[in-house]
Amino acid sequence: MVIIMLGAPGTGKGTVGHMLSDKLGIVHISSGEIFRSYIKKHDYIGKQIQSYVQQGNLVPDELSFRLVGMRLLEPDTLNGLILDGFPRTDKQAIELDTLLNIIGKKVSVAVNLSLPDEEIISRIVSRRTCPNPDCREIYNLQFKPPKVEGICDKCGSTLILREDDNEETVRQRLDTYHELSEDLINYYKNKDILYTVKMNEQSYNTTDKIAEEIEAYLAKRGEKVNGNN
Repeated sequence: MVIIMLGAPGTGKGTVGHMLSDKLGIVHISSGEIFRSYIKKHDYIGKQIQSYVQQGNLVPDELSFRLVGMRLLEPDTLNGLILDGFPRTDKQAIELDTLLNIIGKKVSVAVNLSLPDEEIISRIVSRRTCPNPDCREIYNLQFKPPKVEGICDKCGSTLILREDDNEETVRQRLDTYHELSEDLINYYKNKDILYTVKMNEQSYNTTDKIAEEIEAYLAKRGEKVNGNN
């Protein structure tokens, strides 16, 4: 089983993806986490990625596909995977389908989380992230604050505001997303595997219900939801 999480930055792809990972017993892979791991290495690739991220631009297709593609070949993806943040263009989606076909997999559903831009901006600038690579829990000062201000509930690390979680960068990322998303969404719609969830501020605290809704949709389509392909 392969699930693609679509949606603009800040719509909750990571949160819902993690919940689905726990429910379905398959690995959650975030392209953003992959890119940030390279940035931390401060090597040539990391510096390239950082320059794109700081400007609110997408990492180029060739580099994105190479890094994500290597991750998809790791052993923990054997029973399936949830891919968050990739593909971001219809070209990437076509390349992804080619790779999945080679390794005997296919996309089961592309989940599109839809949320108005102004709510996305408010949500992202209020986001705080645990920097512990073994945790990476995400909080929001508005609707999911930590129990102790500035401290991760799960591991006790000091929470951070990610460098790209500022209004100017977010607006640039949203502009870029909207320029590219129509063709990508139509790509999966035409394959009859697009499932859109329209969100609003009332849905912020119900991401678990969104995950349950997606799980039910998969079962309705005849997909196995026990960690098998």
